[in-house]
Amino acid sequence: MNLSSKSTIVATRSQVSYELEGETIILHSENGTYFGLSHVGTFVWNQIRGPHTVREIRDAIISDFDVSSDECERDLLELLKQLWSFGLIEVRDETVS
Repeated sequence: MNLSSKSTIVATRSQVSYELEGETIILHSENGTYFGLSHVGTFVWNQIRGPHTVREIRDAIISDFDVSSDECERDLLELLKQLWSFGLIEVRDETVS
């Protein structure tokens, strides 16, 4: 999976999620795997529910949380890779319409 700041990220349609007290549980409805997110992960998930670029998500995190741009991008990319490996997000290259 190739990710860049221009890649668009969106939640797959084959998932359902539930948020409770700032944490989120996501279930892949086709393969039965699930993934849990903490407070910041829930913030990211809410961004992903509508298509956003990696840059847009990173900038939203930076504006709401006290984190450096480099640390934010590194952690965000790691989270996106995990969500992708569970089949919970789609990654669209910037050249795809």
